[in-house]
Amino acid sequence: MAETKKKLKKELNLIDVYAIATGSTISGGFFLIPGLAAADIGSAFVLAYLLSALLLIPSVMSNIELATAMPRAGGVYYFLDRSLGPGVGTIGGIGVWLILILKVAFALVGIGAYLSLFATNYNITMIAVFIAIILGIINYFGAKKTSNLQIVLVAILLIIIIGFIISSVPYIDVNNYNKIFDVEFLELMSTTGLVFISYVGVTKVASISEEIKNPERNIPLGLFLALGTAFVIYVAGTMIIVGVVPMDILSGNLTAVAAVETLTYGNIGVVIVSIAAIAAFISVANSGIMSASRYPLAMSRDHIIPASFRKLNKSNTPSQSLFFTVALILIVLLVFDPTKIAKLASAFQLLVFAFMSLSVIVMRESKIDSYDPGYKSPFYPWMQIIAIVTSLFLIFQLGILSILFTVGLILVSGAWYFFYSKSRVSRNGAIYHVFERWGKQRHVGLDSELRGILKEKGLRKGDPFDEIVMQSNVFDLKNEISFTEAVNITANLLSKNIPLSKDEIVKRIMEGTRVGATPVMRGVALPHFRCSGIEHSMLLLIRSKDGIEIPVYNPLTYQEEKSEKVTAVFFLISPEEDPTQHLRILAQIAGRVDDESFTEEWINAKDEQELRESLLHDDNFQALHIIKGKKTEFFINKILKDVKLPTGCLVALLQRAGEIIVPNGNTQILEDDRITIIGDPASIKELHKLYVD
Repeated sequence: MAETKKKLKKELNLIDVYAIATGSTISGGFFLIPGLAAADIGSAFVLAYLLSALLLIPSVMSNIELATAMPRAGGVYYFLDRSLGPGVGTIGGIGVWLILILKVAFALVGIGAYLSLFATNYNITMIAVFIAIILGIINYFGAKKTSNLQIVLVAILLIIIIGFIISSVPYIDVNNYNKIFDVEFLELMSTTGLVFISYVGVTKVASISEEIKNPERNIPLGLFLALGTAFVIYVAGTMIIVGVVPMDILSGNLTAVAAVETLTYGNIGVVIVSIAAIAAFISVANSGIMSASRYPLAMSRDHIIPASFRKLNKSNTPSQSLFFTVALILIVLLVFDPTKIAKLASAFQLLVFAFMSLSVIVMRESKIDSYDPGYKSPFYPWMQIIAIVTSLFLIFQLGILSILFTVGLILVSGAWYFFYSKSRVSRNGAIYHVFERWGKQRHVGLDSELRGILKEKGLRKGDPFDEIVMQSNVFDLKNEISFTEAVNITANLLSKNIPLSKDEIVKRIMEGTRVGATPVMRGVALPHFRCSGIEHSMLLLIRSKDGIEIPVYNPLTYQEEKSEKVTAVFFLISPEEDPTQHLRILAQIAGRVDDESFTEEWINAKDEQELRESLLHDDNFQALHIIKGKKTEFFINKILKDVKLPTGCLVALLQRAGEIIVPNGNTQILEDDRITIIGDPASIKELHKLYVD
């Protein structure tokens, strides 16, 4: 059982995100598809690459919003399940998982097209099988190992492609561009549908978002950088291909990039671009295996597929899911022709894009306070409507076979849900919160789950958590009291600072406790509410070593069943206008309470200041005692505004002779003062080096 409770490590940074997204995107779209697109509409296929990138932007916006709000393994599956319900989630999860498997197999076989340029006596399939096994082994040892390989492959790829573009400019024949606008609209859109899939690799990052550090920053930035890189390379690269290679050679050519080198630098150039092509296809397969293996993990967590797929190995990799994914890739390579099947999968991917944009609309309209994306798609809901319409339009441009293949995937995935998963699942998506607004039903567990994600993501830059804690009112009580007495103490003080009477405050806190809105954990109760007419959050801390009796109510009858003794009650009151910040601050407090060190620090705190500091993480604050003969001697008799602290540091409180002072720029620091400085971890670390002996 312990194995199933292990979590995926957050070990991927911005460079990892960029490498995975870029390596997933620049492959067949650059090395294989140009010749196929040229066969359809001639040199105008350059416009298809440009148009595809523009049409993809709305879908990417929705993908990023969902990934920053719900950074969980399984990406598309998780988003669709939590927004549109487990039925749609199962169809999306199984469908995208199988498509990723096909895409990986397609990429591995694609290596053969370039190997065939300078070697013929080999078995393409067996080489693909060998590479798949090697990549599976690398993936087994963790996402970071996989990403390190990805960074190397992408570096090789980008260096060679940039060199290819720059070195080929002198060989361009501008006459080759004469017919670039000579194309019918529907023909252009049909080829755009083919090319569109070249860019969708950027969205693979969503499936590994649970393993990304600071997802609210690294996912948007990494994806936008990757999409920008792909756009420049695709447009500039195809312009080079059209400008150098005559159309009679280019049309239908599966090695268009090599054709450029054949006409410019001969065999040496062909070998170099073939190395880039092989690196590109391996990077796609590498990131594809990593992304695909997270889908069974995510679905297993939700009982959509058997529990064995959620097990993690010592490297925190979903080993069972990985093994099964690689096994299916090998079966596809050995039994089917992935070059034919993979092309049919494009329509399903476009359908998933439409569903993701619909998911954003559902999540926003559900009005769930805990839906808190770090990046919000602009121009809502028009951006999502454009993405849905674009995706559906392009689906019908791909032909009947692609549509039938999509219908087949829906039927297979839907059958699995109805015959296996439905009886094991007891949740609904956010769409039921929309129904609630129309008088129907909702799924209360989703809000709780999203609050858990908030707790995991932590505070957002600009959230004034440290300031709120350091300016909090503290009551250190010597005797055991009831929860009602604690609430009255709080209400007396709050009624002087917020536009509510004492009785109204008591009523709101007690009512929240009765309906289960007051979390109680590890000896701490967290009553909270939001209030109109206040500008910032306020926090009150109450400690009673002898205990505070808090009632526990039946969630169905709202009748008191028992009481529980706690040593701390933290009252949080926030502005009505910012519910998500209120929840992030609440989640930060809950996360700190969960730390093993908290209880001991709270109980052993000697004064009000230490009680406040026990709520802060050590890397976010530094307490300095101003004493002669120590490094802090520097501060004695200094005016605070004249003291230069590391950027990002702020003197929040000053303790002098048992009195707490909120300092300003004109406050003079005296010997034996105790000052508490808050700031970001890097600044506090620098401060520690300067003034802590």
